[in-house]
Amino acid sequence: MALKKRNKPLDGFSMASMSDMVFLLLIFFMITSTVVHPNAIKIMLPQGAQQTSAKPLTRVTIDKDLNFYVAFGKEKERQVAFEEIEPFLRQIAEREPEMYVALYADEMVPHREVVRILNIANINKFRLVIATRPVK
Repeated sequence: MALKKRNKPLDGFSMASMSDMVFLLLIFFMITSTVVHPNAIKIMLPQGAQQTSAKPLTRVTIDKDLNFYVAFGKEKERQVAFEEIEPFLRQIAEREPEMYVALYADEMVPHREVVRILNIANINKFRLVIATRPVK
């Protein structure tokens, strides 16, 4: 009894696995694009037990070298002098009266610099949240 071994190559190509790969790549890029928030300014936020879920529209950032940065919405942060912060926030408040201001200050920033920004928010009746990182 002689059994023949069949080693013929298949003439067709199955696209089923290719569509699975495209679907998985699509899901991967959708998830990673919503997770990535490009922030070129390197700051170490202080730890806080309570985190806010409000999405502030306007960001004020102070790095450890006491450089001030401002941004609105999804704009890239731009460096400004301290004197330019209040006019910038007022201009945004005219367009967006319900805006929130998020203060991102490095944990090495002196307290007086944070208080200066808090005073601007208090005088102009801006709603301000201080960004922190979760306690580990």
